[in-house]
Amino acid sequence: MLDELLVAWIGHQRWFGGKGRPIDRLSVESDVELTPGLRHLIVAVWQEGSRDRYQILLGQRYDLPDRLEHAVIGQFHDWLLYDAVHDYELTGWLLDGMAGDEDRGDLRMRHTPGVTIDTSQRSLVLGAEQSNTSLVYGDAYICKLFRRLIPGINPELEVVAALAARNAPHIAQPYGWIECDLDGTPTTLAFMQRFLPNANDGWDLALASVRDLYNSAPGIDAAEAGGDFAAESRRLGAATARVHHELAEAFPTDVIETHEVKRMAEGFRRRLGRAVAEVPELREYVGALEAAYHLVEDHTVEVPVQRVHGDYHLGQVMRTPTDWVVLDFEGEPGQPLAERRALSSPLRDVAGMLRSFDYAARHLLAGHADAAALEPRADEWSRRNRAAFLEGYAEAGGVISADGVALLRAFELSKAVYEVVYEARNRPSWIGIPLAAFRQDAF
Repeated sequence: MLDELLVAWIGHQRWFGGKGRPIDRLSVESDVELTPGLRHLIVAVWQEGSRDRYQILLGQRYDLPDRLEHAVIGQFHDWLLYDAVHDYELTGWLLDGMAGDEDRGDLRMRHTPGVTIDTSQRSLVLGAEQSNTSLVYGDAYICKLFRRLIPGINPELEVVAALAARNAPHIAQPYGWIECDLDGTPTTLAFMQRFLPNANDGWDLALASVRDLYNSAPGIDAAEAGGDFAAESRRLGAATARVHHELAEAFPTDVIETHEVKRMAEGFRRRLGRAVAEVPELREYVGALEAAYHLVEDHTVEVPVQRVHGDYHLGQVMRTPTDWVVLDFEGEPGQPLAERRALSSPLRDVAGMLRSFDYAARHLLAGHADAAALEPRADEWSRRNRAAFLEGYAEAGGVISADGVALLRAFELSKAVYEVVYEARNRPSWIGIPLAAFRQDAF
């Protein structure tokens, strides 16, 4: 009966990764009572022969207050079951458990050495996330629950803890985590950091700047518009270089040699081939893209590699009153854990941010009545902020060698190819945003 309730409910949750496919069966692998009325479940969901695991905080009440009606899962015997992440009367348990280093059943709750957790804070669920659920406790903490569970330590916990131990700037202080063993491997269930209540999202700030430019009088360039973002882009470039430096100090580094560089370029080509087969609009750019990938093979002898962010863009950074802070070091959630933890060129992160500047410049053009007239302004804003970011990166010690220029461009173009496929599948009216990457003069 519980399995049936969960099957009917879980497929409609935004964090469920198997939408659009039938659920063959669901089983409860772990069921731990945390406190009366609150259980922690790990469920296995089988679809088309493959299994994914998810965690659920399951609340149970005889009567449900109006504020929790949206979280109902269903009736189970005399109980109403619901998604308890929305119940601030129960989620304080997470703070209590981490503060006290408690063990409950298979769960281990721990706090970062040297910190004190204020357990009086009340929680509120953030509504924007797709793959996880984050609880904000007052103005103090943000606790991310990783809904889909993959055996192993989540890179976000691993990276932020290592950087905090070095007193690295540009990260949010870690406070605690929750883990259990899956398949005999310690696995991260939740991670809590300092909340940044007075910070602004980088994407929102960039869009405000673009909007100011589009609304300014004809003849006003990006440097003169009221919301010029270039100074912030420069600071962000410097912050990125410092994060890369700290990552290189905290984790092993290596160098990949010529044959591995060629293998990397071949990977770019394979992805391009698959993309062209799906999106014919890419076909006219294949020759130029191939030439860019050949430059990597012909001119790159070796590539320094290290731990990187792995999913770097304007939505992953916050501007506090004092500086930029980098968040979400878990990498691309859809990729295997080993791949997210693998060493890579820091230019991969740089390319991701450069693509994000281009997206910010053109995001408001999709469906805009004056899109053609505003296109030159989009190009100008993108070029100005990309250049400022790269200047800040170099000034703070970020290295882009002569060989690195070709590699950076290849990373950026490969990212744009991925974006074209994504937009074709999900937002066809936006496909012109990544396609513009292949028409720019820099190409």
